This record gives sequence, structure tokens and C-alpha cells, in this order.
Amino acid sequence: MTRVEAHDKVTGAARYAYEYSADTVTYAAAVTSTIACGEIEAVHADEVRAMPGVIAVLSCENAPRLKQDERDGELNVFQSRKVSYRGQLVAAVIAETSETAREAARLLRVTYRDERLPEIELRAPDETEDEKPHGDPVEMGDPDAAFAVAPVRLDVTYRTPPEHNNPMEPHATLAYWEGDNQLTVYDSNQGPSRVQSTLARLLGLDRPNVRVISPHVGGGFGSKGTPRPNVVLAAMAARVVGRPVRFAVTRRQMFAITGYRTPTIQRIRLGADQEGRLTVLAHESNEQTSTLRDFAEEATNPSRVMYQAANRRIAGRLARLDVPSTSWMRAPGEAPGMYALECAMDELARTLGIDPIELRIRNEPENDPTTGQPFSSRNLLACLREGAVRFGWGADMPPYTGLGVAASTYPVFRMASKASAQRHGGGKYSVRIAAIDIGTGARTALTRIAAETLGVEPSAVRLDLGDSALPTAPLAGGSKGTASWGTAVVRACEKLLADPGAHEALADTADEVENAPDYSRHAFGAHFAEVSVDPATGEVRVPRLLGMYAVGRVVDPVLARSQFIGGMTMGIGMALTEHTVLDRDGGFVNTDLAQYHVPACADVPSIEAFWLDEQDLNLNPMGTKGIGEIGIVGTAAAIANAVHDATGVRYRDLPLTPQTILPRLTPQPA
Repeated sequence: MTRVEAHDKVTGAARYAYEYSADTVTYAAAVTSTIACGEIEAVHADEVRAMPGVIAVLSCENAPRLKQDERDGELNVFQSRKVSYRGQLVAAVIAETSETAREAARLLRVTYRDERLPEIELRAPDETEDEKPHGDPVEMGDPDAAFAVAPVRLDVTYRTPPEHNNPMEPHATLAYWEGDNQLTVYDSNQGPSRVQSTLARLLGLDRPNVRVISPHVGGGFGSKGTPRPNVVLAAMAARVVGRPVRFAVTRRQMFAITGYRTPTIQRIRLGADQEGRLTVLAHESNEQTSTLRDFAEEATNPSRVMYQAANRRIAGRLARLDVPSTSWMRAPGEAPGMYALECAMDELARTLGIDPIELRIRNEPENDPTTGQPFSSRNLLACLREGAVRFGWGADMPPYTGLGVAASTYPVFRMASKASAQRHGGGKYSVRIAAIDIGTGARTALTRIAAETLGVEPSAVRLDLGDSALPTAPLAGGSKGTASWGTAVVRACEKLLADPGAHEALADTADEVENAPDYSRHAFGAHFAEVSVDPATGEVRVPRLLGMYAVGRVVDPVLARSQFIGGMTMGIGMALTEHTVLDRDGGFVNTDLAQYHVPACADVPSIEAFWLDEQDLNLNPMGTKGIGEIGIVGTAAAIANAVHDATGVRYRDLPLTPQTILPRLTPQPA
């Protein structure tokens, strides 16, 4: 099925947040802090307010008061003189043109007081005791005692760096007011209903008085999953100047104020018998967050469900540092967590002389090893076996061939949603829901789901989404979009069909989601990688990458393949190139795409994605599991395991750049 919005996108008719027109529009440009810790002493606004074309300067000295957000201090824009990290928003200039606004922002002087050196060092789990626990810890059996007597023991630490989402479209907003209490924003986000409720709360408005319009979004990868400061700044500025305001976060500013994946330091201890059956699985992770907002990546989550072990410890700690706020990034938790776990499983397999796939087979649980719940479906072994055949994996492969494997998992979520379906003349229908399409093809998938339920061709269905004025829907994130929105769409269409005389039907899935049967719901997969390592330069190439997935029913194969390949491509970046560096003053140094390297076409010569025909109706009426994130989970581990296979050297810190590889590289036998 061709994407519903394909024609609009390729012809340029599809509009993004910054592109909507408005009479008498003005432009905002942000000023960010040059220190990490201290207070704003003064904002010298008079010096730029006199510039031709400058309308206003907003800062803590004159900004309207907000109903402050206690959970996310990032949204309390200009409400305090305190500076919590380098790159934080401290002022904004509103001007007649974007050029004037940017130049005035460049010239605006902000002075500070009470500066100090920031605390920016994330320490290993066994090096500190003063961090805050996070998540739901698990303690089963006696992991320490069992590890001490295990015949085979592995105690290793893995590190992953800060990584940044960098969607193609930056965070951008056009905001305008009608009167004192009617706000409309065109905004690039992953959930218009969430943005609507957040703005209403911050600005002291009734929720219906805020409308968020987001028909097209140029990617998010989690960075737009919850509202970011840009939408608050734009709304505030529009109220102050009494005119529409456009504001786009620059690429450099995105590295600090729109979130990023926390670095992790993960200690994994595996104890096993001589046959490789695990007796101990202990996974502990330290992560960081800012002093403005607590956000935990939950990197230890995969170790709750992946393998059987009678003695288990799952624990995470969160360090509050003087750094920018961490946030969602594709497969939060599972992406870094499965890197550590799957590399450790590979190390254990090599220690025992067991094929890595066979080791995973020997540790396959019947039920969820932590909760005891039955899995709604679990076809991990089928993915490993089928993927091995397609990839050409064999237990008798000689060493130094540069091949690696890793398993993949991601939880299956579903949230309450509303949707309406309308019957029109001539066999036509329309479906309305405040879902969002961030480039994943949600329009197409939901159109197809509605058409199948109604028993008509997709061309007979018009889908309206991306507007908070439509029936309330959860945000796009956690691979839950199709499951959540699709359930509501199916129920609305079923309700309409059940009453032939009805013109419209509204469905609310809150009760259905609340009363869902108890299963451990997860998607599974397997990744296979082939690498070549240049012994002279330490450069790593990935000529082949293959993913095999068990993700329930695939609604549209073209869209699914695109999502899997996109995730695996990000996994290549995670493995080989992506990381940022903090300087001693607490600011990220490499804040552009010339220095923060993401994979290009030359880096991904052959990526293949396949999936099983998995039927799992314990999940939702479509039988879907979600596909947006599982493609990245395990990819970096498969590549790292392949690098070990090629070189005989075990690298435990990402990314595997030449600077990491070369110092420990020694020539291997021909």
C-alpha cells in the first residue's frame, strides 16, 4: 500500500510546524547559558532592544509567571535565575525577521554570579554509594553466594556514551493567541494531546482552550516524545508581543535542550555451570540525569526477561549531575542494556567454547523469569534459528571471520485511546484520532486497519490525525502507537458497523486496556553482523547486517521493513560512531553533524530485515507488537561481538572508533 501522504511529501505540499503562515508573524531566537552552575546576575537587554527590528527580550527578569512543572524543570522557562547546565535557555529575542532575532541573540550579554566547576563525572556502580536508586530492583535467591561458587564466572563492565537523537526536522513551533485565553500552536512533537495538556497546565488554561496541530513531523526518535522548552517559549513569547511567534531550535542547541541518551556504566555478572546454564544473572547500571529533571533509562530492564537464572539481581542508580537533561531516545533502556547483556553472553559462550546461539537456547525460560507470568508469545529461538540459516551462521565457523550475533527484545505496550468513525455517502468513511505520524507511516497503517475492520478498500477511508482537537490519543513512543491507536480505531469502526443507522461512533479503550489479561508481552528478534577491521587504521566496516524478528502481525510489510532497517542503521551508529564529549565546563563539544557522526549510505551496504508470521491475539485486536524500536536493540552488540570475532580482542566501551580499536589491535593469523 502506498503511503497515504506520499504525494504531499514528494511535492512539498506537506507542511511542517515552522512552515505554516501567519499574519504579522515574528521570530524568536534563543540565548543559552555559557556556564553550567551559578545564577544569572543580569540580562543586558537594553543593548539589543534598541536594535532596529527587535520587538522584545524575554528572560527571568520579565517573563510571565507559569504554573511551574514539578516533574520537569526544563519546562519552567525563564522562571528562575538559577543555571543548572551549560546550554540551558536563559533568554530569547523576538524580532521582525529571523535574521534580526539571531543577530540580536548573538549580541545579547548575560552576566553570571556564584559560578563553580560542575560535577559531571558518572562513576561505575561499585565506585559510589550516594546515587539515587531508580526503577524496580529485583533480588531473587542469593546472587553473591551463588556467584562465588559458580563453576564458570564472568564479571565485566560495559560503557556506553551520550548519544543524541538528531531528527531531520529540528524542534520548532509557531504559536499565536486569540484573546487572552485561546492558544493555537503548530508544533513538531510526538503527541499533540500530551502537548495540549502540558501547555494548559503551565499557562493556567482550560485544556480545550489550547489547540496543538501537528499533521507532519520530520522525525523524533524520542526527543519529541514529551514537550520540550521550545513550545513553552513560543507560547510565552506570542502572549508577550501579542503576535504570532515562530521559534526553531538550532541544531547546536538541540544537543543540550531537547534531550539525549544517558551514558551508562553497566556491571554484569554471569555465573553458569560447565554446560552454560546460568545460575546467576546480576545486572547493575549507573546512569545520569540533570538537577532539573529525573529521567532514568532503565538499562537493566532486558535482564528481567531474557534468560533463566535462579539467582538474579537487577539494580539501577541515577546520578544527578550538572549536565543537560537526559530524555527518551529510540529503545530507551533496551538499546544500551541489551548491548551489555548480549556482549556478556557472547563472552560467556567463548569462555565455554559453546556456540553463542546454543548458549541462548540452553537458557531459554518457559515463563517470564522475573514475574513468572506466561509470555503472550515468545519466538526468540525461532528468530535465532531462522536468522542463522538466512545469514549463513554455523557453529563450525573458523575464528577471525568477523561474524557476530545478538538477541533482541522490546516490551509490548498499549495505552488507552479514543477514536471516532463516521459514515458518509457513497460508501465512504472517515476516522478521527489525535494520533501522530512522525515519519513511521502511522497514517497508512491506521487507514489499513480501519479499512479491514469496515470491510472496504483503503481508498474509501479518510484518516484525520495530528490535531489535539481530535479524540484524545497517547503519544508516539515505546512502540505502542499502532497497538494503542489501532485498538481504538478498530473498536470505533466495529461500533459504527453494529448500528447501521448511526452516522458516527466514538470508542474509548480505557476499560479494555485496564482489564487486559496478565501476560508478559514482548517482541523478540535476532541480529547477525559481519564486520571487517582494518589492521592498519582500526577502522570497522559492516558489509552485512541481518535482522530476524517476531513482532506479532505486521500490518504493512513495506513500512515494517523501513522501520527495521532504520533501527538497525541507528544501531550501526551506536556501535561505531555516535557519541558526544563533555568538556570540563559541562558543555558538549561536538554539537553539529560534522563532528557528531551518524551513518551515511556508504556505512550500510547490505541490511536485510525478515520476520516470522507470528499470530498473537492476546495483545490487541490486530495482534501487533510494535516495530519502531526493536531494530536498534541488539544491533550494537552483534557488531561488537563480530569485532571480537575478527580481532580476538574484546572491546567493552562504545563507540568502536579507530581510536578505541587501534591501540589494542594485534595482527591475527592469516
